[in-house]
Amino acid sequence: MRTVNGIEPGNKAPSFNLPNANEEHGDSQVSLTEAIGEKGGIVMFTCNHCPYVVASESRIEAMATMARELGFGFVGINSNDPVRYTSDDWEHMVERASKGMSYPYLHDSTQEVAIAYGAERTPEFYLISGDLDVLYRGRLDDSPRDPSNVTTSDLEVALSQYVAGERIKIPRTESIGCSVKWIE
Repeated sequence: MRTVNGIEPGNKAPSFNLPNANEEHGDSQVSLTEAIGEKGGIVMFTCNHCPYVVASESRIEAMATMARELGFGFVGINSNDPVRYTSDDWEHMVERASKGMSYPYLHDSTQEVAIAYGAERTPEFYLISGDLDVLYRGRLDDSPRDPSNVTTSDLEVALSQYVAGERIKIPRTESIGCSVKWIE
């Protein structure tokens, strides 16, 4: 397991420019500023095979829709080792994106972006302001594998508080999911 320091709420979001596996949404390369837009947006570290991601798909799509309706961007980044975890390679990313993914799906093949952000798990979310300030880092909710057990919708609450001009009361939660699969 790799130890990464990464960024926390209050830090600036590291820039990136990565290839996009979702030709329906975004250009062939997407940068941080293109992904989040003027108001800000959400950067999600994700993958194709993690059961936490798979069980959260409909909630992730709902969050992406909510973000767009509020004028925010949304982007997914797959940083998993595509050699040891072939279900996370480019071809499988394109296939997953073609099944109704409504946002750019970027490939961090060198894992430099995951390291810069300090991404630990899939899924893991970063709410970022239009000025590139990290406002929230952590989980979507407290039960990614079973939507019937959700008691907190942490990312949605943080986004709603930010949009309302309020202080985000809980800017950091621990993400729940599979570990990022690091290149050895």
